[in-house]
Amino acid sequence: MFKSFWFERAAHPDQMEKLLTGKCSREVLFGILVSFCLCFALLCLHNSTSLGFSNWVNILGNSHVHHIFDSCSGRYIYVYDDLPSKFNYDLLRNCKSLTSGSTSDSGDEKNMCPYLVNMGLGPEIESSKGVLANKSWFTTNPYLLEVIFHNRMKQYECLTNISTLASAIYVPYYTGLDASLHLWDTNLTVRDSSGKDLVKWLSGKPEWKTMWGRDHFMVTGRTSWDFRRTNDNAEWPWGSGLRFLPESKNMSMLSVEGSLWKNDFAIPYPTNFHPAKDIEIIQWQNRMRYLERPYLFSFIGAPRPGLEKSIRGELIDQCRASSTCKFVNCGADGINCNNPITVMKVFQSSVYCLQPPGDSHTRRSAFDSMLAGCIPVFFHPGSAYNQYLWHLPKNHSRYSVFIPAKNVTDLKEVSIEKLLLGISKEKQLAMRKKVIKLIPKLVYADPRSRLGTEDAFDFAVMGILERVENVRQLIREGKDPSIGFADEDSLKYTFPETLE
Repeated sequence: MFKSFWFERAAHPDQMEKLLTGKCSREVLFGILVSFCLCFALLCLHNSTSLGFSNWVNILGNSHVHHIFDSCSGRYIYVYDDLPSKFNYDLLRNCKSLTSGSTSDSGDEKNMCPYLVNMGLGPEIESSKGVLANKSWFTTNPYLLEVIFHNRMKQYECLTNISTLASAIYVPYYTGLDASLHLWDTNLTVRDSSGKDLVKWLSGKPEWKTMWGRDHFMVTGRTSWDFRRTNDNAEWPWGSGLRFLPESKNMSMLSVEGSLWKNDFAIPYPTNFHPAKDIEIIQWQNRMRYLERPYLFSFIGAPRPGLEKSIRGELIDQCRASSTCKFVNCGADGINCNNPITVMKVFQSSVYCLQPPGDSHTRRSAFDSMLAGCIPVFFHPGSAYNQYLWHLPKNHSRYSVFIPAKNVTDLKEVSIEKLLLGISKEKQLAMRKKVIKLIPKLVYADPRSRLGTEDAFDFAVMGILERVENVRQLIREGKDPSIGFADEDSLKYTFPETLE
């Protein structure tokens, strides 16, 4: 049937000519269309040097093409590069007036300048006496997290200069450094003035009005409690009132320790390891896997004799009484616990590292210990479990030991040594394996490099992007995004009734 049809068609030359003519016309039209598309693509590529191809895809508004070609979809961040310099760079220029929080080699505690080198990572450690593995180790001041984060953000692959494309907006305000200038000032008006100036500037920007600040976030190297002064009439009211300002309540803050409020989020303290290459992380992890650890447990810290409920005294007594524990007294003469070599040498030699609360619930020491492959032992849920939700596993028994102790009396009948000895070798090895696997998520890479491995910065960014997207979803559903956004969570630090 088909054969006879085509023979019949071939028997009529005039019809064949018409068929071929129509076919050629369609091919010519198709060729013109293809040429137009190629020219348009070349035009887009030509302009991509100034605007960015991803941004052009967004402007086209084609959602299908957008998702195929735009790897930054849902990840764009807009940075207030026009933020007045008094909120960041001027603070660095006046670094001699900033409190470092620790005594530097020069003996000057009120001088942050020595720590600002290497983009905020601090002085490079040149000789580690075999304790540290490579050249990516620095004497890092934890208060400079906000500087390190800002420098990492400058290298973020999905920055945009078009605020309407942004999924979140970063405010590069050096919150903690600014606060340190007046944290001990008795004049509360002076102490709060800079924060009020900041929110006044922000609320006047067109980007603010898109979500009234709920897509904005800032970062600090201090605990978020330092910005939540709750009682102006106290004998010595601590901190600023920044986070209780109406505009600030609409923003999210990333800090080394979150508060009870739901718009504060904890991200890891910066350690002294800032890898510049992926292989450096792998080499360090491999080294931690095969170290000999002669001490069952250790504690590095100073007593807190002025705090009646502090459990530190009991921990120190138990450690000193045990032949399997190493205690380093940071309050003793000649002991410098700000020296990374001193700290890491002990942690690398220990199976478990005791991490009681310090001046606040959290400690940088917890991240130093995990970096060394040492299994942390926590005594309060606010020290890690209810804090670093973007960086640590929800099932805390996979990487740590929890000994609940609300105060010192809870430890009187507990032998830490016997409890740790009671953990099976199989369980111990599984926890250490998990701790070592977590290392990339707990370190901040050198801002001067770009790793393929996702670090603490990357997970913090992913966390805040998800946070803002959840708010947008509420708006799309017609709900009020202010409900619950900045509420207090009074149960955040509640001790669990049962242990896992």
